[in-house]
Amino acid sequence: VIIGAGGHGKVCAEIASLAQIWDEIVFVDQKYPALRQCSRWPVVGHHIDEFPVNETDFFVAIGDNQTRFLIHNGCVAKGFKPAVLVHPSAIISQHSTLGAGSLVCAGAIIGIDSVLGECCIVNTGASVDHDCELEQSVHLSPGVHLAGEVTVGKFSWLGVGAVTKHSVSICSNVILGAGAAVVKDIHEPGVYIGIPSEQVKK
Repeated sequence: VIIGAGGHGKVCAEIASLAQIWDEIVFVDQKYPALRQCSRWPVVGHHIDEFPVNETDFFVAIGDNQTRFLIHNGCVAKGFKPAVLVHPSAIISQHSTLGAGSLVCAGAIIGIDSVLGECCIVNTGASVDHDCELEQSVHLSPGVHLAGEVTVGKFSWLGVGAVTKHSVSICSNVILGAGAAVVKDIHEPGVYIGIPSEQVKK
């Protein structure tokens, strides 16, 4: 069961179908019954509670980092099993760790000894080099590139094409604009843009 029948949801459904693990893939969404289809997959209800716990895996396909994490935790607390979705074209070191509820999209790379917390998104063509740590519910947008030994705090969102230098730390609740470059540690939550990146909003 995929929670959230939007554009991000259909990406998740396709990756789930390529895994060839599940007998059936369906969506639940607050827009049901007005919304009954998400690309090639049916929207069948409002809530995962309508499904048997012992027979149902779930994945939260919601872009907002904090909302995704809250819904994920709620489903786990009810006994549902979280999925990890990895596109077959992704390259993932066998010595890396992917947290429950995480998504690794087409063409993404996860390097050796890197750790992703729960509910992380490594989007299309993004790369995470060796010894990086993504805390819970981080989103790396398409084309983001993290050099080695980078830490990204919980709920942070790095925009399309953003990059970092080696060994920098980005704190929790940071939004990094598209194409921005992080060349020094970010210690304060807020919005950062530019090359090098500078805070423009707390």
